[in-house]
Amino acid sequence: MHQPRILRELRESGHVHRSVKAEVRENLLAKLRAGEPRFPGIVGFDDTVLPHLERALLAGHDLVLLGERGQGKTRLIRTVTGLLDEWTPVIEGCEINDHPYAPACTRCQALARELGDELPVAWKHRDERYGEKLATPDTSVGDLIGDVDPIKIAEGRRLGDPETVHYGLVPRTNRGVFSVNELPDLAERIQVSLLNVLEERDVQVRGYNLRLPLDLLLIASANPEDYTNRGRIITPLKDRFGAEIRTHYPLTVEDELTLIRQESMPDIGADVPEHLIEVIARFTRLVRESTAVDARSGVSARFSIAAAETAAASAVRRAAIMGEDQPVTRVVDLGCVVHSLRGKVEFEVSEEGRETEILAHLLRRATAETFRSRLGGMDLSPVTDKFAEGNQVESGELVSAGDLLTRIGPVAGLAKVMSRLGMGAGEESPGHAAAALEFALEGLYLMRRLSKEDLDGVTVYRT
Repeated sequence: MHQPRILRELRESGHVHRSVKAEVRENLLAKLRAGEPRFPGIVGFDDTVLPHLERALLAGHDLVLLGERGQGKTRLIRTVTGLLDEWTPVIEGCEINDHPYAPACTRCQALARELGDELPVAWKHRDERYGEKLATPDTSVGDLIGDVDPIKIAEGRRLGDPETVHYGLVPRTNRGVFSVNELPDLAERIQVSLLNVLEERDVQVRGYNLRLPLDLLLIASANPEDYTNRGRIITPLKDRFGAEIRTHYPLTVEDELTLIRQESMPDIGADVPEHLIEVIARFTRLVRESTAVDARSGVSARFSIAAAETAAASAVRRAAIMGEDQPVTRVVDLGCVVHSLRGKVEFEVSEEGRETEILAHLLRRATAETFRSRLGGMDLSPVTDKFAEGNQVESGELVSAGDLLTRIGPVAGLAKVMSRLGMGAGEESPGHAAAALEFALEGLYLMRRLSKEDLDGVTVYRT
């Protein structure tokens, strides 16, 4: 599509200048009317968070997303850019994205007076109209708003010349969406610099007689623990935000499963069967609900994602060592998750020294719940019959799928077990069969129908 390259062509094209908030509002309404997804990739917020967010955007409010770590706040903020126009015109070469109809900075105003309808126009994609700053204690007003540029002074310009200003991140995101992550961590004296941005919609830089009207949507994120303890949002700044929206962790196992499937690395090289993803989802929920875990810090969604990736990596490692062609994750691969992810969880002080024990117990509970959900009430006597004469079966992290199947021998009804575990057509490899049988063995152990002994990386199931 031909895009106008000078101001005259832009006017002739019929282009209408809208503010960012009007742009977001009209595009959001269009998606709502058409029934299109508004925030792609966001899981579990459809009936809780998103309605509040949509109301805030329709009202033209700047807002704060308040929630524990790993609840997808930053991901949600970044999806808001999808509500901007795909392309928008700017004055070519402008540092703060001035609209050709309304130049704001000194340089663009002078250029508009000089060139008139020949003013050059450039086009920005909506992905370029997003700015983000992680609030840290060392963030300065210059980082956010701007400061005097010593290079421009050295070039011979007067100190009082507004063009000697080096604009910060907020002005450079003019006519876009700007995000301040973990706002309470921003020093209170720096938060003051955002007051004018939110109310008067302009910025002030040092002693310059500079009023720079800004057009942007400001969204901040905060952790409730920081919000009340380690840091705080100053009262005048809180008052200027139009909405405060609480986020949360996935409310159902199904949402947790969807999140793990969506976010886990797809290229690790091992298949993670459905029943094991469910174990990880239930494990994550049990950790969040445990009284031994500090509820104020939360258990990030990254916990379950990392758990799935770690288990898959364990299967890939076994395949490389044992020469398997198609790595498939098994129950035995979940054991390493406890040790790898212990540091992702903040425990209560009274539980110091018991972290591994607590996580291992919760993992067993998650496995038992999944077993009851998937295979509960199913006749597994063909499996238990293998132990009728005092036989035992050895498994382990370095026992290949083929070896495990050989040690167990043929099992009647295995196809039905695999079907109940979500393994459909095309998933009939030895790896999938071994994963199904090992899960059945672990479930029977947890239901006290078999015994199990762990010896130096080898797991022995017997009667």
